[in-house]
Amino acid sequence: MSTLAQAHVIPPLEHTGRVTQPRVFLSELTKLRSVRSTKWSLAAAFLFTIGIPAIAAAVVSHHWPSASPHDRADFHPLEVSFVGVQLAQLAIGVLGVLVITAEYSTGMIRASMTAVPRRLPVLWGKAVVFGLTTLVLMIPAVLIAFLVSQSILSGRHIDIAFTHAGVPRAVFGAALYLTVIGLFGLGLGAIVRNTAGGIATFAGLMFVLPPLMNVLPASWNSAASPYLPLQAGEAILSTTSGGHLSPWVGLGLFACYAAFAIAVAAVLLVRRDT
Repeated sequence: MSTLAQAHVIPPLEHTGRVTQPRVFLSELTKLRSVRSTKWSLAAAFLFTIGIPAIAAAVVSHHWPSASPHDRADFHPLEVSFVGVQLAQLAIGVLGVLVITAEYSTGMIRASMTAVPRRLPVLWGKAVVFGLTTLVLMIPAVLIAFLVSQSILSGRHIDIAFTHAGVPRAVFGAALYLTVIGLFGLGLGAIVRNTAGGIATFAGLMFVLPPLMNVLPASWNSAASPYLPLQAGEAILSTTSGGHLSPWVGLGLFACYAAFAIAVAAVLLVRRDT
């Protein structure tokens, strides 16, 4: 071997241990924290969850003296606390799609799959890390939203106490609902592998499909709509009966949708990338 050839020999890297699921979790956490879109999306979801209910409560409180008897009868103070969830779910669902599709669009997925040849630990790592991150962030967000909005409504004596039947379940259920939203988006993104396609699929199933059900006969629509992903998940936010599944059954069904999406993504990941 010549001197020039010897100079270009790359020494082997030091072996520091085998690939394990905990190490994949740590890797996915590092990637999640280093992406700018993650920080902005989670910050937007946090602020939407808190800020919009505060604004809505202030508006309701201001106009309450002039509200009609019909409007007062239909008013439920807990619904004000969850106004921000309706917008935060979009930010978290889109972020769930981006968590996986961003790596395909940049080509970073090749490095991830090279480092973890078994493939599936990468998907489990993304799902667990993103799910826990969302849950840890959304629990304080919905609690703060509830406390702030109800403190504003208390000025008109139209607030509801946290100890009221069904309120703790609805508040913590809102955080669980947003977490499942994110996992559902992640599963769809892993199936489609394209950011635009993943977001379109997520938005179509969550927000476009329910209005399309109106073309069905009213009886069919009423029977089928509670089982759609959006209506099933939002059942956990309600403290009244009628028109939807029971709270935990609805959230459980929505979690099954998310689990099914991730399971399909796992099958496709093994078949397409091995």
